[in-house]
Amino acid sequence: MPGVIWMIIKLKVSVAAVAAVGLLVAGWFRLRREHATWGIVRADITRTLAGDDLVSDADTVETRSLDIAAPPSAVWPWLVQMGYGRGGWYSYDQLDMRGPSARTIDPELQDLAEGDLVPTHPGGGFIARVVEAPHALVLYLDAAIAREQLATASREGRMTAAMPARLQMAGSMSEMTMPDFRVTWAFVLEDAPGRGTHLIERFRVRTGEPSFPQRLGMPFMGYGVFVMTRKQMLGIKARAERASAGG
Repeated sequence: MPGVIWMIIKLKVSVAAVAAVGLLVAGWFRLRREHATWGIVRADITRTLAGDDLVSDADTVETRSLDIAAPPSAVWPWLVQMGYGRGGWYSYDQLDMRGPSARTIDPELQDLAEGDLVPTHPGGGFIARVVEAPHALVLYLDAAIAREQLATASREGRMTAAMPARLQMAGSMSEMTMPDFRVTWAFVLEDAPGRGTHLIERFRVRTGEPSFPQRLGMPFMGYGVFVMTRKQMLGIKARAERASAGG
């Protein structure tokens, strides 16, 4: 009898393992399919957008868009209050925030100007390079700025004391997977029929020659960025539409 029980246990473990692998494979293929199609409008891909000239020699460009049932003036406030320790990123808060992203507009976070920091963590983040209300917000970061921010934050003790463990881990992975880089992250709001908004997000990235570990890690980072950005765009849409309908 003990032998039979042990065989049954092993069989159940084997079935569970096969099922888990199957779910992982299915999830991976779904992610690849969505990454290739979600939010991609061919007419938007070839257009020139605000901030394109900041990384004119980009070797990676990703453009995604969606429509929001609220005017640009109702979407813009959600964009300018983004950032770690500010309104959040409206994505998976467990990964990029200490607490939940804002569900309301904070008047004290509406004065974003060119040159201001839009933090991604306690030690630094993107620099606002284009702020044209209510139509274009372009954030910029490069390796030199990131290194300077890191050195300053380390001297002031802001990194280990204030940064959640999950962000420390993400930062360590970024150092392994990302060579020298320049990147812009553009948010463009255009009028759409019915007093709506066409939201376009574009990443433009120029990277140096990656090392072998970086070449291995960068595709996974790319999928991670897609997952977070997709959630963010849907989060902006839901908040703007809810606020517009209620007000």
